[in-house]
Amino acid sequence: MGLDEAILFSTAQKNSPPTLRMYAWQPATLSLGFAQPHLDVDLAALEEEQWGLVRRPTGGRAILHVDELTYAVAGSDDEPFLAGGLLESYCKISRALLTGLARMNVTAFGDKAYTNEPPDNKKNPVCFETPSNYEITVDGKKLIGSAQSRKYGGILQHGSIPIKGDLARITRVLQFPSEQARQTAANRLIARASTLEAVMGTAPSMETVAEAVITGFSKAGNIHFSSSQPSEQELKMAAELVSAKYGSAQWTFRI
Repeated sequence: MGLDEAILFSTAQKNSPPTLRMYAWQPATLSLGFAQPHLDVDLAALEEEQWGLVRRPTGGRAILHVDELTYAVAGSDDEPFLAGGLLESYCKISRALLTGLARMNVTAFGDKAYTNEPPDNKKNPVCFETPSNYEITVDGKKLIGSAQSRKYGGILQHGSIPIKGDLARITRVLQFPSEQARQTAANRLIARASTLEAVMGTAPSMETVAEAVITGFSKAGNIHFSSSQPSEQELKMAAELVSAKYGSAQWTFRI
């Protein structure tokens, strides 16, 4: 999280080019959205599972980062591919992701607005149970969850691409009023969300998914990518952010 914010700052200041970063997590980690109450988390269950806990700088609800690929797009708010309002930039990124999925022969959609959220989802702590406006779905099930933040004169958008595994695992480390409510949430999640393995019949490798995403952004945005490691300045700022923010209980349990 610290590195994503450092890259956001660097790209917003135009010290680095607009950046697409993709990564996996070790150990498995629960991430809370920027404004999500920490009381949604069952800390004892999380410790028993030996999963990590962080709070994202972007919004949305809880995501369990395991068996998935996370993407992060960062750039200045006047960058042509990201320029415009939140919805405009969000849709541009969605088109890039849809193009990448098509490369893997996955037919997905990202053009639906959910103007009336069902009442049972209003306090739902799980990100993948409820599609947001223009999020990517396959056969009506959410496939990619994304959220955006604007800071420093730049834009950061995070997204999670589940590759395989049991999506309902996340309910084991969230608070519910009863075990019956937990099981109901798990059942709804399976009914409303999906993984690439479920869609494709086999789990693609992370490298395959990453290459497809790069191709999607290249084609949809007419972007030429060059591969590089974070700059020394980005790494330095990331370490400072971990120390002062993302690694602290004050940030993680701020709400």
